[in-house]
Amino acid sequence: MSVSPMTQPDVDIDLGRLVKAVWEKRALVAGLTAAAAGLAFIVTGMLNPLYKSETRLLIETREPVYSSDQNQPAADTTFDDRAVASQVEILRSTDLIKQVARTLDLSSREEFDPAANPSAISDLLVMLGLKKNPLDVPAEERILKEFYKKLDVYAVPESRVIGIEFSSEDEALAAQVPNALVDAYLASQSGAKLESNTDASAWLEPEIAKLREKVRESESKVAEYRARTGLLLVNQQDTIAAKQLSDISTELSRVRAERADSEARAQSVRNALENGQAVDAVSDVLDSPVIQRLRESEGNVRAQLADLSTTLLEAHPRMKGLRAQLADVEQQILKEIRKVLSSLESNARVARIREQELTAQLNQLKAGSAREGEEAVELRSLEREAAAQRELLETYLGRYREAASRTEPKALPADARVISRAVPASEAYFPKTGPIIVVSALAAFLLSSIGVMLGELFSGRALRPSSGLVRDASADQASAETAASAASSAASVQPSAQATRPLPHISNDADDFSVEAVAEQLVTDVIPVAVCVSPEGDEGSAAAVMLARTVAGDGLKTLLIDLTGSACPTELMAESLRLPGLTDLMCGEISIADSIHPDRLSAAHIIPRGNSNARRAMRAIDRLPMIIDALTEAYDLVIVECGAADAASVARIARAERGEIVLSILRSDEAEVAELLAEFNAQGFADVLLMTPGQPVSPLGNRSTAA
Repeated sequence: MSVSPMTQPDVDIDLGRLVKAVWEKRALVAGLTAAAAGLAFIVTGMLNPLYKSETRLLIETREPVYSSDQNQPAADTTFDDRAVASQVEILRSTDLIKQVARTLDLSSREEFDPAANPSAISDLLVMLGLKKNPLDVPAEERILKEFYKKLDVYAVPESRVIGIEFSSEDEALAAQVPNALVDAYLASQSGAKLESNTDASAWLEPEIAKLREKVRESESKVAEYRARTGLLLVNQQDTIAAKQLSDISTELSRVRAERADSEARAQSVRNALENGQAVDAVSDVLDSPVIQRLRESEGNVRAQLADLSTTLLEAHPRMKGLRAQLADVEQQILKEIRKVLSSLESNARVARIREQELTAQLNQLKAGSAREGEEAVELRSLEREAAAQRELLETYLGRYREAASRTEPKALPADARVISRAVPASEAYFPKTGPIIVVSALAAFLLSSIGVMLGELFSGRALRPSSGLVRDASADQASAETAASAASSAASVQPSAQATRPLPHISNDADDFSVEAVAEQLVTDVIPVAVCVSPEGDEGSAAAVMLARTVAGDGLKTLLIDLTGSACPTELMAESLRLPGLTDLMCGEISIADSIHPDRLSAAHIIPRGNSNARRAMRAIDRLPMIIDALTEAYDLVIVECGAADAASVARIARAERGEIVLSILRSDEAEVAELLAEFNAQGFADVLLMTPGQPVSPLGNRSTAA
């Protein structure tokens, strides 16, 4: 079997050594820091101080207080970003800056024209041709160049405010320049408005005179056409014919309604008479005073008949007289009903005749309206022309009055106002002596410290061997038995313990057999290896995963090796079941470092089951203890989860003097636990930790039972 060459051991950076080196050379670091601070102090003292002042301008639409049109709506004060940016460029315009420079006589200040008094070095460079003569550039351009360097015009974000900043060696001038620039800007804006109004007034005067003549001619044409065609207005809207047509149409509708109503009422009475129905329900019959009196007489007669019928016979003269009187009243009622019917029919005939007459008049007016409609088309065209000319004239007159009222510069404020004027600064903004000295000293300290640390690293004095995982060449090439093979072989060995064998000591220090209690005892006793056996399968293996995560949560470096047949710990902790693990390590396909993977939910690590052939891995099962010993050098606790393995199988991979047996019990009874303890005692394991993830149990009735 070939042996791979030894690899270069890993090294770590000794941070303590780096800090110690800086402390040893503290005199050098302090000297460089003090020198940098002193140099910064000297340099800042040699620089000319600069002062900065700022003026702020609000861009908004401004109208004169007194306007010729008091009912004119307020102007729109909305300015978008482009409009504000345009005003910024106007404030930076060359013409405006030249005006300010002439007003403040900036050409007489050496600050704005340093090239006017060149130094001897500058003259020498010009003579040698190494530098262009600055005096070849016109003085005005040199002043503008320096002016732009000191000027900063910007738009305040999310607002319509413009800031104008200017810096100068003279604090008074630093405030005068932005104020003068703003004043020149406002004056130019007002002048532009005044010029625009003057031009508008000059153009509107002749146009208004022309429009007045056109309006007079248009209105004359409308009046002449009305008189010629007879389209005279009655109520400022309708002509005479249109008014007559409307009135006759209204009257015709009313007459038709009356005729229909009369016919309907007459038909109602007629139907009642023809069908022998009672006509008392007809409103026209009930409203007749005569019928009302006859109905009262009829009621009286019927009352007398009813009264006398109790004492007289039917053949009595009195009874006969009353019946004759009743028949006469009924005849009179019938005659009156017929009169009502005749009256209704007469009303319907009159309404019909009136309807015919109105219809004839309406037809005549319709014929005349057709001709009048054709003439009205031309009339409306003339009226529209006159109205358009009149509206245009009124608009021009309003504009002219407005322009005439704004002939003075003060009447036309610029679309901006100053909200903050610049004042002389009380202290220079550059250089800031204190911050510059502090930053220089801090930079010198950091750079010198870094230089010392780099010297230590390059010399190798700050490097030390890595305390992490050391790869064993023989272990990298060794083959190992997988968890599945270990569990299978363990399951094939039947327990041979007898009930009479002595029981090992149950080493739990308290009656608490929970996962937390077991983890605390392993940490307290500084146990390097814990071999977990789960007779009940995956449920016990899940408790081993809980144990590993609990110990890792206490800050200890913890590793779990999956020796189960079901790969339950791998499924609970690894990112994937296909990760390389123990079988790959034992088959020599990967190194120990490549077999270790982090837990998904805690700081613990896991060596999963692996993917290589299990039979090949079984041949190197005896090498597993060496791998576990190597892992204990890098981890505080190595947990080997064996699943449902027996004591003989566990003895092949665990050493009684270095490890601790953890028996994960969930539901086993006292006899089963006693038999398991006897088996471990026979293999030399005197102490066993009991663990259950559920309620605490004492399977033997005594936490410290011995044979």
